[in-house]
Amino acid sequence: MSAVWRVVEISLGILCSTAISAAVLPQSSSAAMRNALYLRFGGFARFVVNGLRGDISRAEFETGNVRFVVEAIGLEGLRSVTVFEDPHMRRRNGRLNRLNSEFMAVTTRFNALHQLLERLRLEQADQVFKHIDPGLENLAELLDGFADRALTNDDAALLVTRLESCRAYFPARVRSLRTELERTLPSDAERLDFHTSFELLYRLLSELLDYARTHASLADHSHEREQWKGSFVPRTHWMTALAAGARATCVVGLMSVYWVLTAWPSGASMVLASAATVALSSTTHNPRRMSLQMAGGTLLGALSGFIETFFLFPHIDGFPLLCLLLAPVFVLGAYLGSRPQWTGYGLGLLIFFSLGSVPDNLTVYNPYTFINDYIAMVVGMLICAAAGAIILPPNSRWMWQRLEQALRNQVVFAISAPIKRLGSSFESQTRDLMHQAYGLAIGKPLVQRELLRWMFVVLEIGHAIIELRHEQALLPIHPAYAEYQPWRIALRVMGRALVRLFIQPDAVNLQRCLSAVDQAIKRVQEADEPFASHFDTSVLRRVKSYLHFIRSSLLDPQSPLAAYSVARTASGVVHAAA
Repeated sequence: MSAVWRVVEISLGILCSTAISAAVLPQSSSAAMRNALYLRFGGFARFVVNGLRGDISRAEFETGNVRFVVEAIGLEGLRSVTVFEDPHMRRRNGRLNRLNSEFMAVTTRFNALHQLLERLRLEQADQVFKHIDPGLENLAELLDGFADRALTNDDAALLVTRLESCRAYFPARVRSLRTELERTLPSDAERLDFHTSFELLYRLLSELLDYARTHASLADHSHEREQWKGSFVPRTHWMTALAAGARATCVVGLMSVYWVLTAWPSGASMVLASAATVALSSTTHNPRRMSLQMAGGTLLGALSGFIETFFLFPHIDGFPLLCLLLAPVFVLGAYLGSRPQWTGYGLGLLIFFSLGSVPDNLTVYNPYTFINDYIAMVVGMLICAAAGAIILPPNSRWMWQRLEQALRNQVVFAISAPIKRLGSSFESQTRDLMHQAYGLAIGKPLVQRELLRWMFVVLEIGHAIIELRHEQALLPIHPAYAEYQPWRIALRVMGRALVRLFIQPDAVNLQRCLSAVDQAIKRVQEADEPFASHFDTSVLRRVKSYLHFIRSSLLDPQSPLAAYSVARTASGVVHAAA
């Protein structure tokens, strides 16, 4: 019978909290998601405009990317909630999923373009910049009108129109600028930089257009863009789950053995509190800190509960007065729980005050049992804190290193995974790993910066590899594009070299990888193409641009791989496109 009453109590609590949340100052996840979607693009547009014009520092660039990663992860969580809450959002679930995936693709593309532009600025490649700057400024002017403001559905439709117009004349504009560049007799390196810059800019323009079309389609209940097969694919390292499971097993096992051996009447409370605490703390980046905060909140709940139970409850009569006495504690707990730095205090206060101090239908005033139960709860939480600090703590170096390795292995995933829906899986998994690792390294800015730099190089090279794989998958049937052609073989050799480099980064593997990329570029340059070598029709020109960008990323002085290129730089090879 007690189990039935427990189910009734929980159900009634859920119904009451739902009714109050919907009636008193209601806040919905669907409204929060709309607001986040509208505001996100305005901030990103300003970020892109500043980047294209060279008005963004390295620190601002990194901070902005961290913010976009957090927003992408957060919006995925909101989307999964709004599907259940709002029928209108449920009908747009595919487009919301697609919108988040397209936003991640746009940020990756812009990061790649920004990396190339920064290298050109660093090398003072004025001749190249003179001829690519008009294209950059066109896009910057277009986005400037949408920067720093919410992108409504009507604004998105206007953005679609302007981007379509810009893309329509883009190839002719590129050919005109290339003709002007050729009059200056550029070197092969300058020509490659020009082609790669405009290839990345054209792809950025196309992906912005896809994003704007999807955003504008949200105005309709039904739309063809709802048919989206990709999805956000989270990635949790198996060591993270193993560590959380090991801590929970040790804590609950130790508490249970102690309870059995001592026959402590409050042992059940200790096991219950430790199980709840170890489960809740395992979802955070610092289980020890979370457990200590929950212990503090529980202690605060014990003090306030003791005062109310033994000094106030005996003197009141009726439900209104009971609510009046309980309300201050719940308000304080809700306030603490809504503050990220005090979340543990709020959880401990709300959960364990309700568990130990809210009167039952038959209230028993027993100070001995009351004090023992709260001592058991606090002891259980302190044991959880000790376990979080001793048993495979996730915010220690061993976990950063494994997540960093998992981040690098995403390049292997881009090379070897099936091509179907590879882009969205690669983007989401890489960002999810980065989000986890970055959170675990809170308070360690050098570690966070190193992880962020690895994310940039992984996304840039991985995205270029996926584009190369798509180009090869869509090649026309012609002997010039056959599998046995030297340039196709060189691409496969380069892929194996990249796998070795990102599994075990060192100077030897970097040198081998650069040699493989150089060889692939050479083979592509030597290959004969049966079609006109225009920007928008030449497969080999696009392949060469991607290869050049991969080489540029490997030699980026801001990349973590730069530490392994010292020997190569000392030997005289200093230009990324030499």
